[in-house]
Amino acid sequence: MTQRMADERPPGPRSRRGALVIACAVLLALLLAGHRAVPNVHGLGSLVDSVTPLLGVAVPLLALVALLRRSRAALLAVLLPALVWAALYGRAWLPPAAAADGVTVRVASQNLRAGNPDPAATLGALTGEAPDLIGLQEVADGDRVASALAGRYPHRAVVSTVALWSRWPIREARGVDTGLGWDRALRAVVAGPRGDLTVYVVHLGSARAGHTATRDQTVAALADAVRADRSDRLVVLGDLNTATTDRVFDPLTRLLGDAQAEAGQGFGFTWPAELPVTRPDHVLYRGLTPATAGVLHTPASDHRAVTAGFRW
Repeated sequence: MTQRMADERPPGPRSRRGALVIACAVLLALLLAGHRAVPNVHGLGSLVDSVTPLLGVAVPLLALVALLRRSRAALLAVLLPALVWAALYGRAWLPPAAAADGVTVRVASQNLRAGNPDPAATLGALTGEAPDLIGLQEVADGDRVASALAGRYPHRAVVSTVALWSRWPIREARGVDTGLGWDRALRAVVAGPRGDLTVYVVHLGSARAGHTATRDQTVAALADAVRADRSDRLVVLGDLNTATTDRVFDPLTRLLGDAQAEAGQGFGFTWPAELPVTRPDHVLYRGLTPATAGVLHTPASDHRAVTAGFRW
């Protein structure tokens, strides 16, 4: 009689919490594997795409709960999202396959921040990396930027709040319409030591929760411009206001390589600068071979800078 009553006793808190961990692990694995299936209504799918790499943080938390509950089944269940996350993003943390020698051209991109109190400090940290080309966004004080860069970079092209500074002559430059109603992008042809290099410096439309239409349209417009550009060697530097994991980024991914993915290590998050959780800043390319890529924490800006080195 006593044994029967014990057998019929409802599951205790430990058993229920083990089941909750299993359910959470399965749901996390499904979200990681199928985030592109989340409808992009009011930018929801785009937001989920962008934060998906961060969902890996939940794996050790679930594992810790499973250990505390002493649930083998829950601990085994946590392996499922861990394996899915590793399959999707583990490669980013491996040492880059690209060789870091033989760099021909070094580039950098920095969103200066419109209200930057000390752009000279930001640019001083950036020029310490000795890039040949610097793409800037949110250039609000051109005179202070010029005083910080003109000595090392005698050539420049400026369109509204974006600018390119170069060690090498700039043969031509013009604004690029990305559908904002005013040009916030430029295209320049740089006469490098081994031939011409086409450089786009871009600041695409902003995205907010529930309001991504303008950003999405500017991504498509940039992709159209790059698709129509017949340059053999081309680099895009800028704040594109979206992550490479975002489905909206796909038109650019089909046209250009990502220097961070090919020659960097880690996700290369750049925003917000103090504790970055996403990567809106990019170095994209074609016709070159990426050799190095990285992120630089510069002072006085709310974005970290991105850098890359290429072989011709």
